[in-house]
Amino acid sequence: MLTKTEQINSEVKLFGNVQFIYELVLAKMELESFDIEYSVNESLRSFDIAKLPNQENFLSRTAYFENLNNIPSLYKKITSRNITRSINQYLTHWFYPYKGKFHPQMIRALFNYLQIQSGETILDPFIGSGTTALEAQLLGINCIGIDVSEVCYLISKVKTNSTNSHSEIKNTFNYLEELLDGKHTGENEQLQSVSNFVQNIKNENCKNFYWVAELITHSDRARRRKKNPIQLFYNNSKKMLESVSDYVELINKFNLNLGETSFYIQDARELKLQSNSVDGIITSPPYSIALDYVENDKHSFSVLGKKTDEIRENFIGVRGKGNSKIEMYNSDMVKAYEEMDRVLKPGRKCVIVIGNATLNKQEIKTVEMTIEIFTKMGYSLEKNLDKIIFGLYNIMQKENILIFAK
Repeated sequence: MLTKTEQINSEVKLFGNVQFIYELVLAKMELESFDIEYSVNESLRSFDIAKLPNQENFLSRTAYFENLNNIPSLYKKITSRNITRSINQYLTHWFYPYKGKFHPQMIRALFNYLQIQSGETILDPFIGSGTTALEAQLLGINCIGIDVSEVCYLISKVKTNSTNSHSEIKNTFNYLEELLDGKHTGENEQLQSVSNFVQNIKNENCKNFYWVAELITHSDRARRRKKNPIQLFYNNSKKMLESVSDYVELINKFNLNLGETSFYIQDARELKLQSNSVDGIITSPPYSIALDYVENDKHSFSVLGKKTDEIRENFIGVRGKGNSKIEMYNSDMVKAYEEMDRVLKPGRKCVIVIGNATLNKQEIKTVEMTIEIFTKMGYSLEKNLDKIIFGLYNIMQKENILIFAK
């Protein structure tokens, strides 16, 4: 922090969407990670800077600051490519309505705090909808994404790999006009026509792209049944293509050196990775009570030809009932955390975003359990930040950002 006698040379301004205390804390953590000396202005919307060792590096990586002396950050330019109503669903982040998504701005800031550099490797053993992977890719950081869900595997690949097949995706879109103009007698026939269209695509990345558009269409139908499935598929594909086109344009315009992404359908309790092989971990484990991930994505699993009653046993946190469900969840998470410890390099850090759920008016102490497990494994708890959670308020009111040092 600055003293009153130190000279102020610069000013950095927060993004307008920064509203909560945890975001302000993360912003300060970002500045400290860049070895920046600062003081917070009375408005809490800007910081005075006396020492800024590397302006270019700061502007290219910062998450919570939109400009430095009115020079826009790269993140400001990236987030301007947003075709959704949500400020943090820019580029391909918005693909698929996945519940329990990470806040990408938070993930970018955590990369900075963990000192994960371009070319290093981050692991997310519960990759979910791929937020960690996409933010890592934008920063030139390699990411390994693990999930037992084939839906998550597919979504994550499409979010990060579609730029590689932009031309094929764009050319294939031209044929959607024929599908739209075709004669179909009923909804089931329309859905079958969409499925046939996707299955006949030869290029893998292109096929995966339209497969996700099909999954979104089935999700939309669950909420808006009167809509024509083919029209929904066309609209979703068009919107997704626009986002991929924006991503390709940004890559070329700013000469982005993208990180490599690798995704695997694996059990987090048995990671097929070498010991001491990753430079950091950021993840949000499944919540034992708050979300039924299998039920939430049942329409998508059906499209992929999966029966939810058969795959449920492979998922952490959705098996069993009552106390047995909690016991199985706790046991599974011990194994998953031990695997994370095995693959994380010594001296590096692990971030766990987790919250306490409520079952039968009783709070399940998942946060406390997580801290206890990591402490027993020899980690120190560096940070424990409260974060308000929305959408699950009747079950969970907040979650915690836990940062452990190995």
